[in-house]
Amino acid sequence: MSSADSVTYLKYSGYEDLLKVILYSSQSMLGAIPLIYHITHNGQNIIFIQTGAIGGTVVHYLEVKDKPSKKFIELKRLTGDFAFVEKIGSDSMSLYIPILELEKATLRFP
Repeated sequence: MSSADSVTYLKYSGYEDLLKVILYSSQSMLGAIPLIYHITHNGQNIIFIQTGAIGGTVVHYLEVKDKPSKKFIELKRLTGDFAFVEKIGSDSMSLYIPILELEKATLRFP
């Protein structure tokens, strides 16, 4: 099995559901918080996170109209509410997730 065969793609309709994956991951025993990536792929703005290790990789993604205008997403742990922000804040009940700009990736989005 090639590495491309072990990638599963899950497409979401909006940020709300994609960010639920991060909330769940942050509450796991490992406490690992996936990073958020942005790439322009085939003329589309793709926002994605990558999870998984043993047994394959899962790419959770969504297509958005515009490139993110801020550098971070502030994600409220208790409510799941989120906002785009320019810098890390001081709210201890929020996760501040950087949005990393990719120039190129080997992933082949469906």
